[in-house]
Amino acid sequence: MENRTGLFTNMIIWFGVAISVSEIQAGIQIGSAAPINSIWIPLILGHVIGGIMLYFVGLIGARLRVNAMESIKSTFGNFGSRFFATLNVLQLIAWVAVLNAQGALALMGLNVPISFALTCIILAFFVAIWVFIGLQRTSKITSIIMMILTLLLAILSVRLLGINGYHLMPVGTSETLTFWNIFEISIAMPISWLPVISDYTKDAESPKKATALSAFAYTVASLWMYFIGVEVVCIGTLDISQAILISGLGVQGVIILVLSTVTTNFLATNSAGESAKAIFNRLDPKIAGVIVSILSAVLAISGIMDHYISFLYLISSVFAPMASVLVVSFYFGKGNNEPKDWYWNIFSWLVGFVVYQITAGFDSIFLGPTLIAVIVSAALTYIWILVKKRNN
Repeated sequence: MENRTGLFTNMIIWFGVAISVSEIQAGIQIGSAAPINSIWIPLILGHVIGGIMLYFVGLIGARLRVNAMESIKSTFGNFGSRFFATLNVLQLIAWVAVLNAQGALALMGLNVPISFALTCIILAFFVAIWVFIGLQRTSKITSIIMMILTLLLAILSVRLLGINGYHLMPVGTSETLTFWNIFEISIAMPISWLPVISDYTKDAESPKKATALSAFAYTVASLWMYFIGVEVVCIGTLDISQAILISGLGVQGVIILVLSTVTTNFLATNSAGESAKAIFNRLDPKIAGVIVSILSAVLAISGIMDHYISFLYLISSVFAPMASVLVVSFYFGKGNNEPKDWYWNIFSWLVGFVVYQITAGFDSIFLGPTLIAVIVSAALTYIWILVKKRNN
């Protein structure tokens, strides 16, 4: 049981994953483009389904005691594992860059006397140092940071609620999101962490309980961040920095933005190192994580934020069907790890990916492209399992 993480540590890690500017921005997007009283059902539904997927994917890594990309070898084979690990490293580099840029832009809104580029570099430096030291050595510090961050965000939430002049209709845009549009934006965030969660549940003392707490903590914290985003809209602005200033949080606001950006980026960067290890066995995950942090800072400065939403949807199109194939294959097709199984599973994923790309072109399609892709890939995987059972 050496180097195992307890329930509280896993809960804190995944509570921290959700606390980020990107989650608040997603809430702002929803709140600014739909009547406030119409967003809660699809918002909660998307998070609940996303949280359930996080649990079942995370439990696989927790039971096998391997990281996220290594846990998919039995489903997709060595080639498939390296293929998805490569995609995961690339998306995490870009994702960390997006988070870095969002944090830096928010800090600029608080009139921090440092340039955008330098702010990106400083945030990346903190993340690189943290990755190099490692999670095990900093678990107590991480817990303290998360407690401070939670307290400050609670103060921000209460103060935003206390500001007069709430608006129940969209402000700042004429666009109106439908039920399934809101659902898609809601489920996109938990889906983006599917190829990461096993990197942390693999070391849990109690796999089932720790994974359940991880998924629950993320879901609750993510909903909270979306709610803060809606609160920002309700006080008549679309800018988190402006909302912080209006609420009267100066230095505290800087602390919120720095800590939320660094903690989430640390976890994503650390996972990029773990995925890199699945591609090159001899690669040190810590060194890979530091390199990812540097590359992400460069991307953040170069303007990746211009492609934020489309990038988030791209992650869903790749990893949502991958996760559904993994879950069905692992829980219903135990022992199905022959080459012909791998080929069919990759085919099932590819069909789901293509279905997502096609359905994403339709405005407000029933169920949304993510859920449709998940269902299609899961159905194809399960059909193959049934065919094998009949033949045996």
